[in-house]
This record gives sequence, structure tokens and C-alpha cells, in this order.
Amino acid sequence: MFDPVYIVVALVALILLGGIRVIFEYKRALKFRFGKYVKTLNPGFRWIIPLIETIQVVDIRVITINIVSQEVMTEDNVPCSIDGVVFFKITDPEKAVLEVEEYGFAITQLSQAALRDVCGKVELDTILSKREEMGKNIKKIVELETQEWGIEIIDVKIKDIQLPENMRRMMANQAEAERSRRARIILAVAEEQAADKLLSAGKLIDQSPSAIKLRLYQTLANIAAEKNSTIVFPFPEEVLPRKHDD
Repeated sequence: MFDPVYIVVALVALILLGGIRVIFEYKRALKFRFGKYVKTLNPGFRWIIPLIETIQVVDIRVITINIVSQEVMTEDNVPCSIDGVVFFKITDPEKAVLEVEEYGFAITQLSQAALRDVCGKVELDTILSKREEMGKNIKKIVELETQEWGIEIIDVKIKDIQLPENMRRMMANQAEAERSRRARIILAVAEEQAADKLLSAGKLIDQSPSAIKLRLYQTLANIAAEKNSTIVFPFPEEVLPRKHDD
């Protein structure tokens, strides 16, 4: 037969060991006694009464939730699929657990609704060029609801925008036309600048007969580089204009 004392000691030891809890630094634990909230336990070694008390652990680090792709009709009647990501953290574990059921799911639903609402009120060009602003507008709507839950919305980012195939082709053609326009403008400006330089050089040569001769000799040197070339002067050098002494 077992000694009753040993049995009691064993039961007490099991109860003591069964109530040991270790809470990590990045978590908080809500303690409940017979289902009623008692207090929030800080990180460290903690003990609860088995079968009487329970805990619910909450992570207080920044949490990331994806906004699944949402079908949106923009203000200019362009259908597109938009997805994003939400960054949030729990600032009040008690409210996050007691005020809302499954806060992660609730934030996901709020974010999806806010994304459709914000993007559906602007044109496609605005969504494409002002993603940061769209994210901030979604964040304002979501944090307005979640601030009562002890949750802080850190940021909302729009990740990807999927357009219909015909719209992508039109945008590609538009971008190509814009690049071609810019190239033609750059070429025209370059030709204009080159013409100005040639005009200035021509005026300078006209003012100096010596410059005309120098230019002639330079041209002859370039021609002479081709060994199979024959140079014929249609007139003697003496007919070139000379600078007259006053």
C-alpha cells in the first residue's frame, strides 16, 4: 500500500507544476478565474491555479496581415484587382481580447472594405500614381474603428494592381508614344543647337579670310587620309579673299 502522505505530496507537486507558466518578453497573458478576467500578466515566470485559472496569451509585436485581392471599379469605370498589406500592433491586450472576437479577422474585413471604398472613389491614374496616399486613406478608416479595441494601425500599403489585358496594352502604347515624343523633342533641340553653332562658325569664318584658308587646309587633310583620292583645284588659291590693309 502507498503511504497517504506520499500521495498527497505527489498531488501537491502535480498541482504546483501544472500551474507554472513562462511568458516571453514580446507577449502578455490575460488571466481568467472561472472565466472572469482578473489581470494581465507581464513577462517572466508566472503561476496560476490549475483547473481554476486560465490564461490567454497575446503577442504585442508588429503583426502583418495581407489584404486579399479585391475587385474594384474605379471612378472612371475601370475594373481592377487590388491587394495590400496591413501592419498593426496591440497596445492594450485587455481590450483586444475582451472587446472584439478574433481581432485579426476583424482587421482583415475592415481593411478589405476600406480598400474598396477608397479606391472606388478615385480614378485609375490616381491609384497608380498615388499609392502612398491611398494607403494612408485606408489606414485612417481602419484605425478609426480599431482604436477602441486597443489596436494601433502602423501602416497600410497597396502591393499590386492588376488591370484587364486590353487596358495594359493601351497603357503600354501610351507609354511608348510618350517616349517617342520625348525623343523627337530632344532630337529637335539638338538640331537647333547644332544649327546655331554652325551659323556662329559661318559668321566667324566670313569675318576672317585666314579662317577660310585654315578650314580649306583642314578639309584637304581629311581628304588626303584616303590614299585613293585625287584632289583637283578648280581655281588657284590666290583667288581666295584676302584681308585688305587699311
